[in-house]
Amino acid sequence: MKRRFWGITCVLLVFTIAIISISWKSETRKKSKKATVKSTKAFSAKEHFAQYLEEIYNTAQLSEAGLDMAVFQKAVTGYFNLKAINKVPQYSSIITIVDLAKSSRTKRMWIVDVINKELVLHTWVAHGNGSGDDMANYFSNTNDSHASSLGFYITDGVYNGKHGRSLRLDGMDVGFNDNARARSIVVHAASYVSQSSINQLGRLGRSEGCPAVSPKVAKKVINIMKGKSVLFINGNDSSYSSRYLNEDIATNYVYPGSSSVTASL
Repeated sequence: MKRRFWGITCVLLVFTIAIISISWKSETRKKSKKATVKSTKAFSAKEHFAQYLEEIYNTAQLSEAGLDMAVFQKAVTGYFNLKAINKVPQYSSIITIVDLAKSSRTKRMWIVDVINKELVLHTWVAHGNGSGDDMANYFSNTNDSHASSLGFYITDGVYNGKHGRSLRLDGMDVGFNDNARARSIVVHAASYVSQSSINQLGRLGRSEGCPAVSPKVAKKVINIMKGKSVLFINGNDSSYSSRYLNEDIATNYVYPGSSSVTASL
């Protein structure tokens, strides 16, 4: 009788331990699953957007081409802002970046295909003679200043002028470059944009404010940029600001519904 009693007791004890163990494992799994879901939700749309820009930057090998990530981030943020308000066609994948914070001796124009994550062209570009010698340190939106203007532009049509085949630009930043048309600021070829000019002068030659390029690449540059693509000209000027540098709008364009912010530009 005693043996039977202890046998039944042992079976019940083992059964109880098994139930407790199963219950504990189930609860642990639930907690682990909840923690995973919480962790995923904590990864915000802005972080996804930052990762997306980094992926384009790395895939196109823009660091190796000398383009600073901070300048690229500003340029692409503006590109998506302009797309969000239909200033640029939705199919447009090209953005041209000019960084006048760099010496004219360096190749400081990059044409990037954002959709295909590809560097299409990397070349020299001149700044205005009113902006400085080798380094551009002064910028203006005024007629006859012969200075470069910072900010976002949208390219327009091609025409033949005093510099040959040229590309019209519309400045989008009020107070910084919106006089581009009145000032005849265009993309054109110039013989002073060359290695020989650098060898002779210690810098590129300068324009009257236009982003002039080498005659060797001018046709290709204009053909790629023409027809409502985005150009962003960066420079060392702490007074520059733009409503197109709205990260919320750019993020919401790439990830629709990720933000309550609407394109209210």
